[in-house]
Amino acid sequence: MKIYGLKNCDTCRKAQKALAGAELVDIREAGLPEGLLARAEAAFGAAILNTRSTTWRGLSEAERAGAPLDLIAAHPALMKRPLIEANGVLYLGWAKDTQAALGV
Repeated sequence: MKIYGLKNCDTCRKAQKALAGAELVDIREAGLPEGLLARAEAAFGAAILNTRSTTWRGLSEAERAGAPLDLIAAHPALMKRPLIEANGVLYLGWAKDTQAALGV
């Protein structure tokens, strides 16, 4: 099981602590595997963007109008976190439904 997020993100750390044995992949340092972000966008649509982040608020309207995948490639902190891959299934965020689906 892999958790894609940021090592200094409190939510990612909570997910890693609750999911024993899960590996946290810092997307700022390691990036995302080829095709994973496209799969996530296909599964979750616009929800893949964290529009509540300070990074998002710092973007101009023209930048915000860009394609979500391009925005995340340029600013990894814009990805909603964590993105969890378990047995080929993707989960986004750390809400109760994700925790229940993962047996936490």
